[in-house]
This record gives sequence, C-alpha cells and structure tokens, in this order.
Amino acid sequence: MSARFLRRQHRNYRLFFAADAWIRAHVAPPGAMVLAGLLVTAVLGVDTNITLSHQVFALLLLLAAASALAAWGARPRVEVTRLLPRHATVGVPVRYRIEVRNPSHRPWADLTLAERWPDPRPSLQEFLRRREPGEEKRNWVDRFYAFHRWMWLVERRRRAEGGGARIERLPPRGRVEADATMTPLRRGVVMLASVAVGAPDLFGLFRGVRTAAAPGRILVLPRRYPVPRIDLPGRSARYQPGGVALASSVGESGEFVALRDYRPGDPPRHIHWRSWARAGRPIVKEFQNEFFVRHALVLDTFAPDDREDVFEEAVSVAASFAFSLPEQDSLLDLLFVGPQAYCFTAGRGLAHAEQMLAVLAAVAPCEDTPFETLARLVATHAAKVSGAICVLTAWDEPRRRMVESLTALGVPSRVYVIGRAGERPPAAAGDASIRHLECGRIAEGLAAP
Repeated sequence: MSARFLRRQHRNYRLFFAADAWIRAHVAPPGAMVLAGLLVTAVLGVDTNITLSHQVFALLLLLAAASALAAWGARPRVEVTRLLPRHATVGVPVRYRIEVRNPSHRPWADLTLAERWPDPRPSLQEFLRRREPGEEKRNWVDRFYAFHRWMWLVERRRRAEGGGARIERLPPRGRVEADATMTPLRRGVVMLASVAVGAPDLFGLFRGVRTAAAPGRILVLPRRYPVPRIDLPGRSARYQPGGVALASSVGESGEFVALRDYRPGDPPRHIHWRSWARAGRPIVKEFQNEFFVRHALVLDTFAPDDREDVFEEAVSVAASFAFSLPEQDSLLDLLFVGPQAYCFTAGRGLAHAEQMLAVLAAVAPCEDTPFETLARLVATHAAKVSGAICVLTAWDEPRRRMVESLTALGVPSRVYVIGRAGERPPAAAGDASIRHLECGRIAEGLAAP
C-alpha cells in the first residue's frame, strides 16, 4: 500500500474518532434515536411524490435543532477538584472523589461527569512506522485499509478508562462530591487535565457540555502476580562492607556501635565533632560491618518494539518479586539498564517495596545500549549478593553467558524467561534453574511448582 493512501486513511480515522467521541459526549440515547430517524427519513424521503417521509424528516430536524440550541444554553458553569490516591495498579479499578462546586445562583440537575483523557490518536509518523503484531497474517483487505493497525495503536496509547460519575442535584452556591472509578491500563504517570461536565437540554436529546479544568496526576504501578513463598537461591549471608546502610547507596556508613579515638585512615566524615570539642582530641564514630542475605533482581530491558507485550510482562514479573521478596528479611537489589545502569535497593529498613514499584512504573525499553552493559552491572554486584533472580525477555547467547557467569562466581540463580505462546522454551544452562513463562499465563507459570 502507498504512503499517500495511508496518510489519507490516517486523516479519515482521526476525523471518525473525533466525531465518535463528540457524539458519545453530547448526544443522549433519545437523541441518538432522533439522529437515526433523521438518517432513515432522509433516505426514504428523497422522492416527495412517493412517500411522506420528508415531513417526518422536517419534524425531526426541527426537534433536533431546537434541542441542540437548548443544549448550548444548558452548559453548566462549575468548578471541579479531584481527590486522587497516590498510587494505582494496572488493571485494578481505583475509586476516587470528584468535588463539584457551583459558583452561580442557578441550580443544576442530572449532571454527568466524564474524564477528559489524553488524546490516544497516533501521529502520522507512528501510524506509518508501527505495525500491529501479526498484521502480516491478516487478509489483504485488512492490511490495505490498516484499520486494525489504527485500533491497535489507539489501544496501546490509552492510559486509563472509566472515570464517569453522575450528580442528581447541585444547589446554587453549593458543593457536591461524587464517587468515580477508573481502571488504569498502562503503568507510568497518568496526567489528568480536565473533566467534561454535561447537563441535559430541555428535551433530553442532547447534553450541554463544558470542560472544567482539573489538573491532576496519578502514578500507576505495574501489574503484580501472586508469588508463592519460595526457597530463594543463596540463603547464606555475605559480608557487606559498611553494613546495611551501604545498601542505600549513600556511602559506607553501617550500623552505629560506639565512639572511639581517631586512628589514621579513618574517614573524616566519621568524626564526631561534639565529642572532639568536649574531649579535646579527635573522636570518630565506629560502625559495625554486617553479614546478611542480599539478592539481586535483574530485569532485562533489552526488548525490541515488536515485543512490547513481552517487556510489559517482564516488568510485571519483576514487580511481583520486588513486592514480595523484601518481606522475607533480606535485601533486594533491582538491577536494570535505562539511559544508564541503575541499582535500587529495598528491604531491612531501607526503601520500601512501594518505592521500588514506583521505579518499575517508569522503566522503559532500552534500545541504544548493548546487552553487555547489563551483564557488566550484574558482574559488578555479584560479590555482594547471595543469589539472583533474573527476569529476561529472550534467551540467546549474551543472556546465557550472563547467567553462566553468575554460576561461575558462585551466585545461584533463578531465571524466568518471558515469551509468547508457542515459542520454544529455553533449555537449562549450567546449574541455573530456568523457567519459561508465557504471556497471558504468567500467574499460572509462577504458581507452578
């Protein structure tokens, strides 16, 4: 198909999408019946000598025009404020409050509230460049008109759905709260800009809609699956220079034990200045190094565009472990590569699992960095960890070498390779335990013994 034809299709789809959204927002169910009657009578009443449908058409047209004018004057002037929770989770409905205030002396009845979600329509470049997974298997008509590609792009750009509410009566100078429910569809930050407030016209055919500014944001955490309590690899404790506090990446400042005299080689930042002032000689704080269990959660972010579903499931699996493992009295280092290599630690009084989930909510696929960057990051942390859980988006030679290097360094690993249904599961490599998880059946795969 030509790029010129696809540009025309993109323009048509954008117009149809906007028209459909406008009709859903402004036309009530009785109004939809009137519009359908207009269309039918317009077709049947072409020849006025055969049928009297043109008279019905004129009556319906007059009624629709009067209702539309009445709806324009019925647009409510209100102020809207949302009371949003801090976090939500993909696929889990979340309830929140919408507060509506009427600054005028006019009462309003039967108000409808609808969230104005960000425009999900793809750009022209995205429509031309991206292809729906499995598009090559569709018939030539579907490939030619690219409608399924359009719908797929629209769905993947939608951040949430729902968010509607109704208010039976809003008194003059009054304030009313309504309950709304939204279902997040994508992880990350959902930006909310405004709420569409509609009021019915005199005939009940159309709704007068006015957009009220109500900026807000909510962080959507990744989907989580139930993770059974498992015997984690490498339960033996390892020496951690600087103790637990080192795991928070703020320097070697472990558990405080006592004060003592300064010895050559002590870090100047350990000097206890108040004690030095009282004793007249340098006094430093002494810290205790600790041995404790520490695991690495390795997330493979090296997934191409056509495996976005695999990457999202990998993030969900990593989030499931990140949420459950810190409860097992061990440290957990989340290792992944984005614009740079990252290591975030949770457990034993450091960052909470919720903070690690917030980090995972913002993880994006890595396209410009070789996989060896992650392998080097893992090798650097291998001496500190007791075991590793690797969540991979594929199984190839670089990933196999990374897992084998962990085994060679004495770090037992549990490997989860995310794949699509029908893909061949990877074979075991060395002593590592490798499990293949299929998209759409992740929960079953994690629960399997």
